[in-house]
Amino acid sequence: MTLNSNAFQRCISPECGATFSPENVLVSCPTCGDLLDIDYEWDRLKVPKQLSDFESYWADRYLPHRFSGVWRFHELLPFVAPEDIVTIGEGQTLLQRAERVANYVGVASKNLYLQYEGMNPSGSFKDNGMTAAFTHARATGATQAACASTGNTSASLALYSCMTRKMRAIIFVGSGKIAYGKLSQALDYGALTVQITGDFDDAMIRVREVCRELGIYLVNSVNPFRLEGQKSVMFRVLEALRWEIPDWIVVPGGNLGNSSAFGKAFIELHQLGLIERPPRLAVINAQGANTLHELYNHQGLRWNGGQGNQPLVQTYYSELDARHAKAETIASAIEINRPVNLKKCLRALDFCDGVVRQVSDQEILDAKAQVGAGGYGCEPASAASVAGAKLLREEGVIAPSDRVVCILTGHLLKDPTATVAYHSDDQKKFNEVLGSRGVKRASFANHAIAVSNDLDEIMRAIRLYA
Repeated sequence: MTLNSNAFQRCISPECGATFSPENVLVSCPTCGDLLDIDYEWDRLKVPKQLSDFESYWADRYLPHRFSGVWRFHELLPFVAPEDIVTIGEGQTLLQRAERVANYVGVASKNLYLQYEGMNPSGSFKDNGMTAAFTHARATGATQAACASTGNTSASLALYSCMTRKMRAIIFVGSGKIAYGKLSQALDYGALTVQITGDFDDAMIRVREVCRELGIYLVNSVNPFRLEGQKSVMFRVLEALRWEIPDWIVVPGGNLGNSSAFGKAFIELHQLGLIERPPRLAVINAQGANTLHELYNHQGLRWNGGQGNQPLVQTYYSELDARHAKAETIASAIEINRPVNLKKCLRALDFCDGVVRQVSDQEILDAKAQVGAGGYGCEPASAASVAGAKLLREEGVIAPSDRVVCILTGHLLKDPTATVAYHSDDQKKFNEVLGSRGVKRASFANHAIAVSNDLDEIMRAIRLYA
């Protein structure tokens, strides 16, 4: 397997800008320690003259890379030859107009769309990036791959390892910090799962150390090749909108890989002359894991031409350590205090005239119930996008006439415990699962009806409640 000589890795720091071969396995710049991008000599590559040209490639869907919803846009992430791509058919996802959710958010009924990434093979958006990371790992001869995870990354890594049978998956999870729906996938797919005392941030530190010491390929979103695959979510959104740019993309913010990848996608599309403008970007933190919100809205952290303000970030992290503060939210997929892609997210916010907000677990679960009632069940973290859109509409930042795309990152069954507790009429169960997270009520609960095994009583109940 060979990597494209017209692709290379570039440090995102304007003061450094060092470049490296795509054959190098790197998660940070060896020169200055900053994050890396995958860049291309675009003028030496064949890129469609207009986005609609990609529609013709669907006719070649008998080819594995054209069937993939990631790799059918291969010309926009061309770091490897099509015949060397590792794919399991990821990216067959839907952009659905959601009138019920639009009414809840407060925009025109035909203007709210849900990009449902829960339809991926492992049930979350992570497969978009994993296919790209796995492809690069195979090309570099890796035999083991590892990640730290709150659940979705581990499920995706384990699935790709299982399906391809070319790489052993090693997964680091924090104690008590993974939903059973996700952990069950990693275990069933045969991954080596290492549970450490601590949270995701602790696991992230350890997995980076282990990968460095043992030469294991790291697939977390600090890996720039993984973010290349996640760009494709935006390509599919534009495809579904017939290549028209929406007014807003609203995305949950955890490790900030999606927001970073989306920003890079729009930067490149604009550079290539394939779009005239980007949409605005809204990144939504959970209140209990709100590093980006605090730094961006309260301490003025910005991209600043790539200069950023690392001392400000380090001071904030030191304060978290001094308070022994840990991320705490029902939205486990974004339960992260130290987002590794913070700087890239700042770049995306800068280019897309973005905003950052935080929402409570109460708001997340109420939004989740509305998404579910509309037929597009999602895990709690996904619903942060809808809760955030509602908040921005209430603030007047989003207008009723704006066309809004909310990203649903994971499937409903990723975390069924929270869903069942929300809809339960058992107050004890509700309090055990949700009460400690500050959730006081189930605003849109759909309680089950308990009746005895008696036909007349069953029919009375149905007549009463139907």
